[in-house]
Amino acid sequence: MRVFWPLVLLSLMIAPLAVQQGWVQVSPRLNPWAPLDVRQPPNLLTGYKLMRLQRDPELCRLALDSSVLRYTAVADSEPAAGCAVQNSVRVDRSAVQFSSSFLASCRLAVAYALFEEHGLQPAARRAFGQPVARVDHLGSFACRNIGNSQRRSQHATANALDIAGFRLQDGRRISVARHWAGKGPEALFLREVRDAACDSFRVTLGPEYNAAHRDHLHLDMGLFRLCR
Repeated sequence: MRVFWPLVLLSLMIAPLAVQQGWVQVSPRLNPWAPLDVRQPPNLLTGYKLMRLQRDPELCRLALDSSVLRYTAVADSEPAAGCAVQNSVRVDRSAVQFSSSFLASCRLAVAYALFEEHGLQPAARRAFGQPVARVDHLGSFACRNIGNSQRRSQHATANALDIAGFRLQDGRRISVARHWAGKGPEALFLREVRDAACDSFRVTLGPEYNAAHRDHLHLDMGLFRLCR
């Protein structure tokens, strides 16, 4: 028995190295070092794979290329003093149209792709029997602080996106400002969308958070986790 537990611990330590080095072959979904495939349902490794994308542009591009997002890589720059944008892309469209293209950190773009594929569209089909055709947003990059604080907003690095509403395939519009407080299928849909966003983004804030978010869902990939 004294020998058994050290061997178990040693095996647990060696197993990740064996997978990383390719000595043991496992499914990419179960390999923490394999590129994230947006088409695959999220699992316990998805958060770790998203975290790795922040400082690895090539790995992030591989994840984006597994999605239906149409995007253009953007050179690192400082569009406004004190607000640098790095490892970013301009998202033009996906399976949905956007009210306008938007600048996004690569990791935010991947998180959005996961959200649309595994959260937004399944919620729309369950609620209305049809997909979302358009996403109306209020923008991503804005060189500003959070409220009246001295802390920079995630918008200052294009690491956040504000979504105001959706348009279904049949043209019906669903607005956070107009439908959140209701009791109909639109309100239930928006709450399911908010909950799904919490699975893909680090921070998801809606009208129940404060008055500043009464008309949109704020989605970002910041350091802390918050779902309100």
